[in-house]
Amino acid sequence: MPATLTLVLLLAALGLGIGLGLSLAASRWRDNSDALTERINAMLPQTQCAQCGYPGCRPYAEAIARDDADINRCPPGGDATIAALAELLGREPKPLDASCGEHKPTLLAVIDEQRCIGCTLCIQACPVDAISGAAKWMHTVIAAECTGCELCLPPCPVDCIDLIEVTPPSQRPIPLHVHIPDLAA
Repeated sequence: MPATLTLVLLLAALGLGIGLGLSLAASRWRDNSDALTERINAMLPQTQCAQCGYPGCRPYAEAIARDDADINRCPPGGDATIAALAELLGREPKPLDASCGEHKPTLLAVIDEQRCIGCTLCIQACPVDAISGAAKWMHTVIAAECTGCELCLPPCPVDCIDLIEVTPPSQRPIPLHVHIPDLAA
């Protein structure tokens, strides 16, 4: 019995030593592409419109981090995003790739309730789940979630979705006189 216990303790110590060694090696030679991908993804507008040729902002960020995609393929982000990506990556900014589309103001989808037939095709097309509704019932757009990607327009059989120009939350004026209640009271 003592020999079995010694063997178990020896194997446990060996496993612990190997685990610590692998942990140290992993932290020393960590792949920084994940951190770079996160930083790039944070700079993208998160419209998930696929105009860049990738199915969403995260896959595009991963391609940029791997140097598989250029930084000028995001029409919703426009020149500001291209400049930010260029600065982050130490590259020269370049004009927006026209084959991806053109930069437009921030848009919001609005569904005309009178024309909506409740087909759910727009719900299925929305990459950010910003459209709410049920089959054969009128649908509505959750404005806070809509990215204005325009992907809901093509599948709509009755053309009941319009896009309106809106001021993005980050560019809306901050009120100068905001009442903040006294929390001590």
